[in-house]
Amino acid sequence: MNRLKDATSPYLLQHAGNPVDWFPWGEEAFAEARRRDVPLLVSIGYSACHWCHVMAHESFEDAQTARLMNEQFVNVKVDREERPDVDAVYMSATTAMTGHGGWPMTVFATPAGHPFYAGTYFPRQQFQRLLAGVSQAWASERDAVLAQGAQVVEALDQATALPPGPAPTRRVTEEAVRDLARGFDAARGGFGSAPKFPPSMVLEFLLRHGTPEAADMAGRTLEAMARGGIYDQLGGGFARYSVDAAWVVPHFEKMLYDNALLLRVYAHWWRSGGSPLARRVAVETAEWLLREMRTPEGGFASALDADSEGEEGRFYVWTPAQLAEVLGEERGAWAASMFGVTGEGTFEHGTSVLRLPSDPADRAVFDDVRAELLTARAARVRPGRDDKVVAAWNGLVIAGLAEAGALFGRPDLVGAAREAAELLDRVHIDGSRLARTSRDGRVGPNAGVLEDYADVAEGFLTLYGVTGEARWFERAGALLDTVLERFPDGSGGFFDTADDGERLFQRPADPTDNATPSGQFAAAGALLSYAALTGSARHREAAESALGAVSVLAERHARFAGWGLAVAEAALAGPPEVAISGPVDDPRTAALRRAALMAGVPGTVIALGDGEVPLMRGRGLVGGEPAAYVCRDFTCRLPVTTPSDLTRELRALTAG
Repeated sequence: MNRLKDATSPYLLQHAGNPVDWFPWGEEAFAEARRRDVPLLVSIGYSACHWCHVMAHESFEDAQTARLMNEQFVNVKVDREERPDVDAVYMSATTAMTGHGGWPMTVFATPAGHPFYAGTYFPRQQFQRLLAGVSQAWASERDAVLAQGAQVVEALDQATALPPGPAPTRRVTEEAVRDLARGFDAARGGFGSAPKFPPSMVLEFLLRHGTPEAADMAGRTLEAMARGGIYDQLGGGFARYSVDAAWVVPHFEKMLYDNALLLRVYAHWWRSGGSPLARRVAVETAEWLLREMRTPEGGFASALDADSEGEEGRFYVWTPAQLAEVLGEERGAWAASMFGVTGEGTFEHGTSVLRLPSDPADRAVFDDVRAELLTARAARVRPGRDDKVVAAWNGLVIAGLAEAGALFGRPDLVGAAREAAELLDRVHIDGSRLARTSRDGRVGPNAGVLEDYADVAEGFLTLYGVTGEARWFERAGALLDTVLERFPDGSGGFFDTADDGERLFQRPADPTDNATPSGQFAAAGALLSYAALTGSARHREAAESALGAVSVLAERHARFAGWGLAVAEAALAGPPEVAISGPVDDPRTAALRRAALMAGVPGTVIALGDGEVPLMRGRGLVGGEPAAYVCRDFTCRLPVTTPSDLTRELRALTAG
């Protein structure tokens, strides 16, 4: 009996027809393992994972392998995106036991959930041998197996946590830039060697830091990614990572969180220097999000698969002959030269990933060619889409779209951000508690984790600063109250799960960034912004305590503290507080808001509208005109009524 048919996770539903007797994560599986006196086999993955699909096809769809699994284990399938807490604790165990991690993750655990053997992808024959070996060990060496599980749990419990540190100083952020420079690839952009992942949080920090060296590292990396194969040169949006050091060949899955973060970073790159490439990529990424990732309910789907028709990248790659078939021989040859498509190919089977090493001389011709190729590509079989809505990642999208919409004069982007916020408010939020996922407008069963509360609060606060709709400020405050009540670790940081959440063999708490900002650093950012809008010492102090980990990481591990460093830059800048009084729909008010955003001072918070938000109280029109008050710690300079004066006041505040 396969129990996944009622799941809200598309990944679990992909396995609902397997001959494996899958259980979803939960007490029923643990009770069954105790009743049968057999180990758990916990298989963790996600829908866009290429090797997860490979292992599913080779093993989980195979009758003989399924029989071995069903006879000897209680089999549990976990979507890591729905249960990041389960994924985190078992990934810690897998990494400790094997020295590496990844997905699919395969963990054998006692009926108490204690892991005693783990790995990632196993080919079918090797997996079958492993099943037999683990089953035999459970039957004949039970004491040793149980001892192994207990030792793993004890070792993880005793692992040295990151010591608390002081709030970051300017010296800390300067040390971080030096650390990043040591690992910077000056020839190709990015940090380290292959594979290369978009360093979104680090890039945000470097742009906020703003020194020539920091700006140069950010700009080179952003340009290299935008011109490489990791960026979809036809449809917009970024793939998960590059398998090589030069950003040529991506791992083709497209994740919502990458594109939400990169949308905001490219918009900020454009703001800092006016790069046409930055603007184009930001706008195209936003339009891709609206075109391909929106759900009927107004949220944003989690991911697009890497595969279509059983082949990775098939939807995206081209040969010279395919270009000629769509464009004709002459224009096809021109496109091949422009996009780096060769007879030998840059990918598999003589195909090439499209790149754009330089801008075309004739933009109009290029746009026509691009449109024709995009139309032709639309007739191909599309990669699958994981359409569950993850709260944290939608929070990141809300922030990115709201800010980009205001910067680029695109009310449709702000409208999409608002619709996503309304979905979260309507479906995910119950009072001050937040659910992790939904699908088709139906809330999932899993509680939100720290990153959900923090990123949604960040999105709501950004949306408030663009729209002046105070309800988003209020919703953010309620979520952050829950963060302060349910997640503290007692040492100035935060656990990743609430104190009344499900008890795992370990309560996860990782302050370092991964593919997304760590929950702790995301919470610090949202708490800092909320404190700037309210004057709350409690929220400010919690933010500064959570940033203590940055001071520990900056000198040698800055790549894992990018978002914390970005928030530290905001804290060091004040952050500036801008109260803008005037009707939200008045063009003069909008011009002041845009000037505050365009100034690019790290962490600037904007209050709009009436006096519901504390920063707005007592700050009204000047001579009947919309006015802006530039403040720090609720102490304000004289109000101004023009965008140029507002820009001057912000610069004077930060210079002083």
